[in-house]
Amino acid sequence: MQGHAAMRLTLLAASTLALAACTTPVSPSGDPSTFSRDPGAHEADFRDLYKELIETNTTLSVGSCTLASERMKARLLAAGYPESDLYILVNPKPNRPQDGNFVAILPGSDPTAKAIMLMAHIDVVEAKREDWVRDPFVLTEEGGYFYARGATDDKAMAAIFTDSMIRFKREGYKPARTIKLMLNCGEESANDFIGAKYMVESHLDLISAEFALNEGAGGRIDAETGKYTFNGVQAGEKLYQDYTIEVTNPGGHSSRPVPDNAIYELGAALMAVQAYEFPIEFNAATRGFFRRMGQITPGQEGQDMRDAADGENAAAIRRLTVNPGYNATLRTTCVATELTAGHAPNALPQRATANVNCRIFPGHSQQEILGVLENVIGNANVKVAMRSPPETPIKPPPLPPEILKPIEQLTEKMWPGVPVIPQMSTGATDARFTTPAGITTYGVSGIFADPNTSGAHGLNERVGVKQLMEGRMFLHQLVKIYAGGE
Repeated sequence: MQGHAAMRLTLLAASTLALAACTTPVSPSGDPSTFSRDPGAHEADFRDLYKELIETNTTLSVGSCTLASERMKARLLAAGYPESDLYILVNPKPNRPQDGNFVAILPGSDPTAKAIMLMAHIDVVEAKREDWVRDPFVLTEEGGYFYARGATDDKAMAAIFTDSMIRFKREGYKPARTIKLMLNCGEESANDFIGAKYMVESHLDLISAEFALNEGAGGRIDAETGKYTFNGVQAGEKLYQDYTIEVTNPGGHSSRPVPDNAIYELGAALMAVQAYEFPIEFNAATRGFFRRMGQITPGQEGQDMRDAADGENAAAIRRLTVNPGYNATLRTTCVATELTAGHAPNALPQRATANVNCRIFPGHSQQEILGVLENVIGNANVKVAMRSPPETPIKPPPLPPEILKPIEQLTEKMWPGVPVIPQMSTGATDARFTTPAGITTYGVSGIFADPNTSGAHGLNERVGVKQLMEGRMFLHQLVKIYAGGE
């Protein structure tokens, strides 16, 4: 990121004033001079927007990001945005007109200040109604939670950012920096459908910004006590790669079974992958994370974090890796996620195929991990290949004071005593496309959750109602601090 010194002076000087200004209440009205600037105001409007976005199905199979984009565009038009500042853009190559990406622009008053971008993906992972307790595509509020597919990943931030853009316009806010909103499709899909990749390749001038705010980190809640333990900021992420593992066979009649069976061979290969543990590794981000967490985590777990970070104590690491999140932070992981086999119930299988999804610790290549899988399986009949071309690894973005300090100040204001801790995301986000394109992308949400019960990508996805509304207030204020103006 360029211009750090100038940016630092501007942001650090303005942040305290901005924090106070963000809470100035005014009576709501259609008149910008009387539209409330309180960051928690107009919750009913936000709930309505969030519900509409959630209940617009955006799965790859039957959904439409274009429809979701059109609905968000209609809301911004109603708020006063001109048509010329709103764009719905579709990648023509896959011939999927339903995969629209949405961009909205609120021009800044300072032509010398580079823009900031608010980005979120609006597509969601598939969900089967018969598997869920509630309809995954109907927003349900129950027991202090919102339940739905996309409740957290990533329609929470998409709704919050869209809501903020509406409120900025309605309250007459004049940012110094131009604020750009990008709601993109295909983050949960194969490479051919990734909207962020298409946008940086085909519309970089439109979305160009000095930096962007994105998913990738949030606040952590202690599941036992309900206490907020830290507010996370993404400091890098693992490398994503899918591998196809396949066995082929001549097959034959099922009444004449033979030992050479494609399903059995594939099953043995997957069992070998399951049994293999990649080596424990640390980098600056993960070592810092465990040191900071060790200072605020009581008991044996806190001691294990400190021992692991400072001395890579094997016994401490073994105890920590029982936690799926800590295990994923400490090593490359590969796991089977899809399986296809056989062509008829009364025939020996001619082909058996599995997808193995790997999240690769920074510093290793996709080709290297392919070789590890081949060695672990140890069977020449089992073929391992990359399902899609490997992406270029990205370096963790710097966290300079002009980025981190406003997050720390706002966190202290909203949740006194809760520390801000940089962390490496164990997943993958669209930052892997925007950061290499020159838009340094930071993951921060201010939405607190217990990652073990959020249900992201799984059953009964949920987000706390209180925590979602707090995240809305947090991000609304944070964007104003970064954008400046009045």
